[in-house]
Amino acid sequence: MSENKKTPMGRGPGAGRGPGPGRGPQGMMPGEKAKNFKGTMKMLLQYIKPYQFKIILVFLFSIISTVFSILSPAILGNATDVIVTGVSAGGIDFEALFRILTFLMALYILSLLFGYFQGFIMAGVSQNITYQLRKSMSEKLDRLPLKYFDTKTHGEILSRVTNDIDTVNTTLSQSLAQMVSSITTIAGVLVMMISINLILTLVALIVLPLSFLLIRIVIKRSQGHFKDQQRYLGELNGHIEEMYTGHVVVKAFNGEAASINTFRGINDKLCESAWKSQFLSGLMMPLMGFVGNLAYIFVCVVGGYLAVRGTVTIGNIQAFMQYVRTFQHPISQTANIANILQSTAAAAERVFEFLEEEEEAAEAEVPVKLDLHHLRGEVSFRNISFGYSDEAPLINRFSIDVKSGQRVAIVGPTGAGKTTIVKLLMRFYELNEGEIRIDGVNICQLSRKDLHDMLGMVLQDTWLFHGTIMENIRYGNIHATDEEVYAAAKAAHIHHFIHTLPNGYQMVINEDASNISQGQKQLLTIARAILADTPILILDEATSSVDTRTESLIQKAMNNLMEDRTSFIIAHRLSTIKDADLILVMNHGDIVEKGTHEELMSQKGFYAELYNSQFEV
Repeated sequence: MSENKKTPMGRGPGAGRGPGPGRGPQGMMPGEKAKNFKGTMKMLLQYIKPYQFKIILVFLFSIISTVFSILSPAILGNATDVIVTGVSAGGIDFEALFRILTFLMALYILSLLFGYFQGFIMAGVSQNITYQLRKSMSEKLDRLPLKYFDTKTHGEILSRVTNDIDTVNTTLSQSLAQMVSSITTIAGVLVMMISINLILTLVALIVLPLSFLLIRIVIKRSQGHFKDQQRYLGELNGHIEEMYTGHVVVKAFNGEAASINTFRGINDKLCESAWKSQFLSGLMMPLMGFVGNLAYIFVCVVGGYLAVRGTVTIGNIQAFMQYVRTFQHPISQTANIANILQSTAAAAERVFEFLEEEEEAAEAEVPVKLDLHHLRGEVSFRNISFGYSDEAPLINRFSIDVKSGQRVAIVGPTGAGKTTIVKLLMRFYELNEGEIRIDGVNICQLSRKDLHDMLGMVLQDTWLFHGTIMENIRYGNIHATDEEVYAAAKAAHIHHFIHTLPNGYQMVINEDASNISQGQKQLLTIARAILADTPILILDEATSSVDTRTESLIQKAMNNLMEDRTSFIIAHRLSTIKDADLILVMNHGDIVEKGTHEELMSQKGFYAELYNSQFEV
């Protein structure tokens, strides 16, 4: 099984990025804009296409619900006219009034039902689309090469998988239907206002340019502050996460004061940008209310004049006043939705960029199958060359033949290419030139799953997940019985220690595995590798974090484990690999020496110099 270092989220562009920033009281303010709005929306429509019938239903229900709501003020105005006429005539027609109010109640109920079904259907559609996007991203993660993760922070990747998807989901579940409802409301209310009185409609629309002007000013001024708020929130979360992860180091070097000062500096900037952005966006509704009140004044003055002349009835004026109030809200809502769509396009673009990342090299169409139970474990490196970038080659025409059951130690200074060799064997990276063969079969002809089943790996950088000790050891072989797990723990000399812990094998290791020591974590990963029982072993400084006494016990267990298995041992402490069948001495990506410990020491070359340097005082 392969090991990966579990590192905390970085302070990259996406670190700490949450759904909070970028939202005003009416919706999200744009944190960023998409580079290709049209192209991104076309790609998003491909995910929406399978649900187009349901989307049409949602739009239809939204329109019907809105139309019923629009008709209600006019009908209520008719009821008012019945009362006014009845008072003037000396008797109210209660039967007509009852019919009108009953019809009005029916419209309200129908509007509610259509709105409910529209929300119910859209919630299901948005969750299905979100599910498909998350599924695609999850599957993509398994197909990405390690070089992608070398160039991206964990926070950036998590931001795309979680927050960007949530932004798309929010828009799909809420904003699309709201957009249809707002446009329908604007059009419908305008028609109803004109049907009541054209002069009053023109009077009410006088303030419309002022509404658009105020909306534009508010959004333009608040947008920059929302961007700052989002950036500073990411910095703050990154700082807090970093300080939490390294709190022992912070305390050891008396760094609390510096940490608090850094926190205060970022927090002050966040507070200032958040205050300004929330204040400015919070002005939207009061300003719209002010504009609406101006429209009321104009309508009241002109309406009163027209009523005196008998051009309009009191019920008409009442209905018209309600329409004026209704007309202002969807205008500001439409402006906000336009900005939400920009944020959504930016989020969706980041998701699609992730889904379009270059994947691992394709596997063979018909992979070769090797029988694990009869695998000899012969490994051959033939003129391999590799570099993490084309400009800086690391491995240069490396060749070596490893026989079945041999213990091969790879030594050399930092950066010589030792760990890179085993990563290439695991096919975490693709070769620039040459080939690697196992039992004569090019590893490119094997499926990655079968290849990894052949290789057991213990890294210097341990990785344990949040779960019980039993589950972490069983990660090496999920089908292993409890007895097999116990046997692996005994072979790794950690069985006794586990029994001293609360709940023994059922003790839960916390998220960052800080409730056990570094040496104990490494012993657990060794037990995991023992349980995997693979034909080929890769040990990268497997005992670097244990004490000398435990190291000697582990060395004995490893000697038993490596019996009749091909083993690659990367070591900095050269005293631990004196018994290796073959020692490869690497420097700058080349094999500069090879042989047994005695042979290399007798040559008094690079290896002898490295070995003796570890015992110099």
